[in-house]
Amino acid sequence: MDASDPRRSIPRTDRLLALPDVIAAGEHLNQATIKALVNEVQTAARTGRIPVAEVVPTLVSRLGTRTASSLTPVLNATGILVHTNLGRAPLSPAATRAVTEAAGYVDVEMDLAAGKRSKRGTGAKAALLRACPAAEDALVVNNGAAGLLLAVTALRGAASGGEIVVSRGELIEIGAGFRLTDLMTTTGARLHEVGTTNRTHLADYAEAIGEDTSCLLKVHTSNFRVEGFTASVEVSELSGLATEHDLPLIVDLGSGLFTPDEALPDEPDIDAALRAGADLVIVSGDKLLGGPQAGIVLGRAEAVQTLAEHPLARALRTDKLTLAALEATITHTANPIHDALHIDPDRLRARTEALAEAAGAAVVAHDGRVGGGGAPGVPLPGWAVELPEDCAAGLRLGEPAVVARVHQGRCLVDLRCVPEADDESIAAAIARVLDRRHD
Repeated sequence: MDASDPRRSIPRTDRLLALPDVIAAGEHLNQATIKALVNEVQTAARTGRIPVAEVVPTLVSRLGTRTASSLTPVLNATGILVHTNLGRAPLSPAATRAVTEAAGYVDVEMDLAAGKRSKRGTGAKAALLRACPAAEDALVVNNGAAGLLLAVTALRGAASGGEIVVSRGELIEIGAGFRLTDLMTTTGARLHEVGTTNRTHLADYAEAIGEDTSCLLKVHTSNFRVEGFTASVEVSELSGLATEHDLPLIVDLGSGLFTPDEALPDEPDIDAALRAGADLVIVSGDKLLGGPQAGIVLGRAEAVQTLAEHPLARALRTDKLTLAALEATITHTANPIHDALHIDPDRLRARTEALAEAAGAAVVAHDGRVGGGGAPGVPLPGWAVELPEDCAAGLRLGEPAVVARVHQGRCLVDLRCVPEADDESIAAAIARVLDRRHD
């Protein structure tokens, strides 16, 4: 490095750590975190991302604004309700309060009246059973995949063999290359695939049942649709076959609803699946339910208890914060996912037009989506503000961070999932990005 190179004057680590503001930050940040921030700022100066003269003020600023975690809150302006990359369902105010209240000591496994240990998660379980009267029992685990893993493992142990009969057309792969087939075979079970990609009949299941069959499995193809010359077997038909052969029927609905929703007429619901004869129904808590990440298992008491008593249930159980948030989500009427799905179209358009007017931009028709493996191909008609494509990065990196949709060379800002109270923040963020483009 040349002697005149300004990078030679980057303050040393010990000098930065001795600054009064840095020492003061030690009252709420540990030394490992502080040293990591010091190294980040020094590296930014060495690589030319900030001037050397800005090292100290940048460090002091970052220490002052360091949040409790590295996660950055964002405004979801994509129009996708259950956005996996953005944490899926945002919690409702009631669920957020419940998490805060449960953050300290709580009676998660204690009967306060008796002063003795009690079963875990009784409040969430009771709320689930009130919301779904067709279920005899309920169990909560840490996510939907855990629910399926536990079900096929526990029921395999209760049966003579380990063969799962499932339609080829329902062997799905979800985000990040995760395949349900891989999950199930890790248990040591074997998959007996029946039917074809587009057509499966009851006779296909019947012919596959043998002495090694442990269960019948039906999976909702929640992230794709097969159209045209198709056939599948209803839960009620499979239930009759399962009963005839004394086999459990597992139905994995993924993002299933408790009851039918007129906004998503083709999306299956838990109540209907149970009334049609499913022994176990598995759904995720952080999708259309609008709650925290959780796997919810509902069904016949004997089948649910078989899962609850399996040793794997301990490894897959959820924590007090999730139980509190789930109970609050179920017992209260509204949550952000429900509100976005049933948003007033006239109000959405008026908000979009006001934002477009403030930005000097155009309003375009834009279909939102459920996302997260729910209601595949079902459009949620709405509108968006159209901006140049290069605005997307500036919006993501701004304060607040705004994640818009980039599509066909455009940046589309959809307010469907944005709380109306944040419209002014979105407008200010767009204005800053457009001003920088014109500089």
